[in-house]
Amino acid sequence: MSRTVIDLNADLGEGMATDEALLDLVSSANVACGAHAGDARTMHDTVRAAQARGVAIGAHPGFEDRAHFGRRDMHLAPEEAYALVRLQIDALRTVAHDAGARVVHVKPHGALYTMAARDAVLSGAIARAVHDADPTLVLVGLASSETTRAGTRAGLAVAHEGFADRRYAPDGTLVPRTHAAALLTDVDDAVAQAIALATGTPIATLDGAPRTIRCDTICLHGDGPHAIAFAHAIRHALDAAGLRVAPFARMGDT
Repeated sequence: MSRTVIDLNADLGEGMATDEALLDLVSSANVACGAHAGDARTMHDTVRAAQARGVAIGAHPGFEDRAHFGRRDMHLAPEEAYALVRLQIDALRTVAHDAGARVVHVKPHGALYTMAARDAVLSGAIARAVHDADPTLVLVGLASSETTRAGTRAGLAVAHEGFADRRYAPDGTLVPRTHAAALLTDVDDAVAQAIALATGTPIATLDGAPRTIRCDTICLHGDGPHAIAFAHAIRHALDAAGLRVAPFARMGDT
């Protein structure tokens, strides 16, 4: 069966001026939990804003490294990674509970995300933290990565994620941000990649070879110079293609 619905997610509560505009376009919000960015106030405000729009709320735990925005590799023992993630999930769940909202998913941030995608031990620690916090939470990870495999092994529902504005390596991983070609900077290229990800058709990887990335959710970043223009164009293109944008927790028809 061909896909008729896709989730759009954005990383929010990180101090960007684009949060409100993105919340009008996405179906899921990944809320920074106070480590790489955010605090109790930003968590509360972002949860309230997402709740008012019917946007699904997720925890976005990262390394405790504000100086590098959580994008520097840090090597933690499994029990340290478990505690790091569990603490942040619990912090957001407390805020959401007080607001009468519910956290439905967890998506690691930055270097924690990319390291977990290739590291079975780290991803296993993350999956255990998610499961122990609430086994009904959905773990979001790079499509067909160690993260999604760890989530499945832990008994969690998982959501495979794709990126509209990141270039892919031939093996299906993301090209590191240190590479000059890591980001797609042309709106037409980003739109084309988003449509391909949503419909399960091949995208062009860094060396030009086609690869199909099957995903349940697509990330829209809010920290680029043309973030909102990209987000509007991608959302419009998905709508025009007849794809319904909805949180993966409510999809039903895929």
